[in-house]
Amino acid sequence: MALDHKADFEILCRNNKLDAEIDGTSPRVICVAESYNKFDLDTVEILPIKIELLRYRVYEDDILFVESDSQKAVKISTSKIFEKVAKEKEKESKFQKEYTVDGHLQVASNEIKELFMQLKEMIASLDDSIIEEAKAKYIAYKLTTNFVDIVIQKNAIKAFLNIPSGKLSDSLGIARDLTKPKLVGHWGNGDYEVLVKNKEQIPKLFELIKQSYNYNK
Repeated sequence: MALDHKADFEILCRNNKLDAEIDGTSPRVICVAESYNKFDLDTVEILPIKIELLRYRVYEDDILFVESDSQKAVKISTSKIFEKVAKEKEKESKFQKEYTVDGHLQVASNEIKELFMQLKEMIASLDDSIIEEAKAKYIAYKLTTNFVDIVIQKNAIKAFLNIPSGKLSDSLGIARDLTKPKLVGHWGNGDYEVLVKNKEQIPKLFELIKQSYNYNK
């Protein structure tokens, strides 16, 4: 469209008093939304143009966080971890930062690293198709939609369950509803947060993660 209507873009810039030179030799499309479904992601893969998907969240104090939904993902299974490198449409910018699980673990104590690896294997056992994806602030686990996001801290693990308020069965009362008494901004998806500091809490957390997995699959 940019190549066929270059003059229209130039007029749009002038009308908005933008002093810019339009280069139509390598156009790209940038989509911004709160989330994307499987159809959106599949469509981006097959279209013959470069499309970048950006996902945004708004937090307390009017903080806007935007991240790319087109980053390198890792597919996990019960037997081994292996990288699933996203098909490159064009050469990635050398300034684009790549996030890794190891990068998140750098802040963690040895005990928390061990707890995370235990939890990771339990999550992997749910489904061979589960994708592990390191984002800027958390590690996401998903099929087509994130069902749990993990934030690594020095002496704790925070798990955010992508289940609406009121839909989680938590007989042990270990999950915090982030919508009550008022909405609490947080990194990750969903309305529930679980804080884990020792190995005894891991099985309890996993039972809640299974609920979120079943809710989102």
